[in-house]
Amino acid sequence: MISYFFEDTKFVFKGRQRNNRWLRLVAESEIRRMGDVSIIFCSDPYILDINLKYLQHDYFTDIITFDYCEGDKISGDLFISVDSVRENAVQYGTEFEDELNRVMVHGILHLIGYDDHTKADQKTMREKENYYLSLRELV
Repeated sequence: MISYFFEDTKFVFKGRQRNNRWLRLVAESEIRRMGDVSIIFCSDPYILDINLKYLQHDYFTDIITFDYCEGDKISGDLFISVDSVRENAVQYGTEFEDELNRVMVHGILHLIGYDDHTKADQKTMREKENYYLSLRELV
């Protein structure tokens, strides 16, 4: 089950049912089952606090993923900074919703087991993101 939460933001997320179908499709396409996934939309200060407290990283980021997966069932918390997603959309010349979808699927891909530490990993991750973003229109 996918749950949505909001911390330190007035952001309103619409289209939850469609988003749930899409993220389930991503999981099933990777031979995974959807467990409990929490998507927590928050502000830059909130995510910075999480980054400092749990990862000892003193910088802003668009997403932090906490993995609680067991076997083929994906479960975890996706903390998404709405502020950073907005800034990234401007920087990359894309729509906010498109960038938000990219960040959400990025977090799901991390839960599935993809990483982005090396250039090769980043290339694979970007290809997967693009592929699954193209499938969003099907749900």
